[in-house]
Amino acid sequence: MTGGIDITVEDGCDGESAGGEPDREPDPSDSLRTWGAVQQALREHAGFSRAEFADLVRFSKHTVESVELGRRMPDDSYVVRSEELLGNTGALRKSSRYVTRGRGDVGLAAWFRQWAKLERVAVSLCTYECRLVPGLLQSEGYARAVFEGTVPVAPDDQLDEFMARRMERQRMLIERPTIPFSFIVEEHVFRRRFGDADQMREMFDRVLELSAPRNVTLQIVPLEAGLHACLDGPVRLLETPKGQRLAYSEGQQNGRLISGPKEVSLLCQRYGTLRSQALNSKDSKGLLERLRGEL
Repeated sequence: MTGGIDITVEDGCDGESAGGEPDREPDPSDSLRTWGAVQQALREHAGFSRAEFADLVRFSKHTVESVELGRRMPDDSYVVRSEELLGNTGALRKSSRYVTRGRGDVGLAAWFRQWAKLERVAVSLCTYECRLVPGLLQSEGYARAVFEGTVPVAPDDQLDEFMARRMERQRMLIERPTIPFSFIVEEHVFRRRFGDADQMREMFDRVLELSAPRNVTLQIVPLEAGLHACLDGPVRLLETPKGQRLAYSEGQQNGRLISGPKEVSLLCQRYGTLRSQALNSKDSKGLLERLRGEL
C-alpha cells in the first residue's frame, strides 16, 4: 500500500453510510438477491402481503422488504419462520447456507470499506474519539439514534442494514480475544444526552460490557485534563499482520487512510502521549459507573 490514499467521508457514523446516495452503497450479491426473490415469490403465492408476513415472522415490514430486495442477510430465525409459513419444503433453509454478502460490505459506506477490511485482519487497533461513542462500543439504542439523526435522512429499510452491520462489526471484540483493542474517549462524549434515562443506562452498560475483556482497554480523557496531544481530531491506528502501521482520520465530508511512515509515526506519538494524559482503565470504568448512577 502506498502513502496518502484519500477517501471521501460523510459524518461521524463510523463507517455505515446513512446519506441515502445510491453510489455510496454496494450492489447486493447475486445469492442474496436470488434468495430474497424466491422468498418473495413464495410469499406472494401463499397470499400474504408484506405487512401480514412481517407480523407472522415477527420482523418489521421494512426488514422483510430489505431481505426480499437483497439488501439484508436473512437472520436464522427469519429463515426458520419463513420456511414454516411457506410450505416447509426445506428449500429456503437449505439455500440460505449459500447466501453471502458478496464483498462483505453491504451496509458499509464506500469510503469506509478499505479501512473496514484492514480492521478485520489487524493485529492491534487503537481509536481516539471526541465526537461520539466509538461504533465498536455503541449500544443498539445509541447507534440507531446516531443513524436517525443523519442529514439527509436515511430510509427505514437502510437503517435496518446499518444497524445489522454495526452490531456485526462489534463481534470483533469478542471473536478476536488475543488482539489488543485500545479506546480513548473524551468524557463529554459520555455526558451528551440522547433518548431517555433507560437508553442512557443501556449505553453505559454496553460500553462497560464490551470493554470488560482483558484485550480491550478503555481510557477516558476527563474534563479537567485540559488541552492535550490529539486536539486535531479523531484518529484510528492499526498494525497489519506484516507489521505495517496505518492510520485513518475523518471529519465533515472528508477523510484519509494514511500510510506515510512519518505521518503515521507522528499520530502514534500523539496517541501514546494522550494515553498518559487520560485516566487509567480502572478509573475510567469508575467514572462511567458514576455517570450511570447519576441518571
